[in-house]
Amino acid sequence: MLTDEPKEPLRSVLVANRGEIAVRVIRAARDAGLRSVAVHAAPDRDALHVREADDAVALDGSDAATTYLDADVLVAAALASGVDGVHPGYGFLSEDADFAQAVLDAGLVWIGPPPQTIRELGDKVAARRIAREVGAPLAPGTTDPVDDAAEIVEFGRRHGFPLVVKAAFGGGGRGLKIVREEAEIPEAFAAATREAVAAFGRGECFVERFLDRARHVEAQVLADTHGTVLVVGLRDCSLQRRNQKLIEEAPAPFLTPDQEQALRSSAERICRAAGYVGAGTVEYLLGDDGTLSFLEVNTRLQVEHPVTEESTGVDLVAEQFRIAAGAPLSGELPEPRGHSIEFRLTAEDPARNFLPSPGTLAGYRMPSGPGVRVDSGVLEGDTVDGRFDSMFAKLIVTGRDRDEALRRARRALAETRIEGVPTPLPIYREVLDHPDFTAERSFAVHNRWIEQNLDQILREPEPTGDQLTVRVGRRLMSVSAPGLANLGDRATTIRRESAALQRAEDNEILGNAVTAPMQGTLVRVAVEDGQTVEKGDLIAVVEAMKMENPVLAHRVGIVRSRSMSVGASIASRTVLCEIVDP
Repeated sequence: MLTDEPKEPLRSVLVANRGEIAVRVIRAARDAGLRSVAVHAAPDRDALHVREADDAVALDGSDAATTYLDADVLVAAALASGVDGVHPGYGFLSEDADFAQAVLDAGLVWIGPPPQTIRELGDKVAARRIAREVGAPLAPGTTDPVDDAAEIVEFGRRHGFPLVVKAAFGGGGRGLKIVREEAEIPEAFAAATREAVAAFGRGECFVERFLDRARHVEAQVLADTHGTVLVVGLRDCSLQRRNQKLIEEAPAPFLTPDQEQALRSSAERICRAAGYVGAGTVEYLLGDDGTLSFLEVNTRLQVEHPVTEESTGVDLVAEQFRIAAGAPLSGELPEPRGHSIEFRLTAEDPARNFLPSPGTLAGYRMPSGPGVRVDSGVLEGDTVDGRFDSMFAKLIVTGRDRDEALRRARRALAETRIEGVPTPLPIYREVLDHPDFTAERSFAVHNRWIEQNLDQILREPEPTGDQLTVRVGRRLMSVSAPGLANLGDRATTIRRESAALQRAEDNEILGNAVTAPMQGTLVRVAVEDGQTVEKGDLIAVVEAMKMENPVLAHRVGIVRSRSMSVGASIASRTVLCEIVDP
């Protein structure tokens, strides 16, 4: 515990969120002796967070926009349930200053930083100004949101490529597009704006130089209402896909003492200057040349907060409760007591570039034993709903040091069994043995490492003994084939024929049809009937699980029978149009 007990502690809290983070906060409330109230959209009526809470309020709607993103509805639920305070979790309205103000105006306790602090730091352009004023390290970037693609072109010509177009409000990889050459700018700007509006309700974007092949490191901060700011620990979150984290660990390994000092001191200065209160995270990029650059401040609890908790012994949610009730921090930093690694469990198919793949968890067996923690929002038989986030659980493994944490993580991942939806588990198992991650030569992972090494990581193993690795669709499975070991060269032939069939499937052209790769919503249609397209041209954009996914032309030809309209909900394999011979 880093805080003293408040004079007037909270008695009850409404959790304005869903899924595993809602379960996490509800459990922390029970530990603290608080009454917890859940909220739920119609699809979540039987969700785990609803079952775990002391009470629940049904929200009238089936999607995020009319439920978890409706501030008026959530404040009304809090008042109707008679709670003292509101915890927003992460995502949804957790970084919405207007929601925080509405909670306070209703006479309730907001478990987070003040609305003005959220507003200043949530605006990434304003956050960069604060960072610059306190002397934090910064890469070149625009001082204000850009008005159009032409302004980005001018920035790129002046500062060079790659650069990144980023939503000025929000985070989590939404509204963030990396641009490597000038021709990509118009579409990147349009896509970043669309994603930002869809995820955060605002589309302003700014531009900065992109540190390619950089590590993503961050500082976990706690601050009280009495002016004390503590940097509880540092994390590394470099293993990502689509600029969203997959694997995180704490303490951040392989930093020099000077880098650690720069991270801790600048994070403290930024939060102190912004009048920060509560739990927050200051994020940075660390270039392969040692360049350190401030990225953003997340004014909420992070998905990866458990690795800091497990490596320091600090319950960050409990600290949030006490700080919100006015308790002061002790001013004493916790000593690291181990090393923790977190694996996000998402319904995504790594073999299809992490395509969101909602579905029902037909099998769900999570590991246990020493050093293993599971934060889950689901049980076996539950559905990972395509209308919400693809993440449904987190596996956190802790050891006395990084080597022990790696050994325990291998054991824990081997015990994990998830059926019904694809997940990154096969990737995680391979990553744990990769010399770039284990640092057998050096710690060489960076924020594009998974994407750049995906083909190598997903390679099919050679048959061993009577075990043969086969593909069912795009999923690798190990099957027993008695007598295979005695086939000699024939086993190799079988494997080559299997690989050839898979390549044929990967390159399959379903006649002239262009089909939707997944269930989702059409957010952009890029072609018209009669338009000539080249192979690889953009046909449409489908949004699923908060991320945009482009649909590209599979051949040269002319667009015919276009049946697409923006805003339409579509099923996987829906025919969007045809491409016929010119």
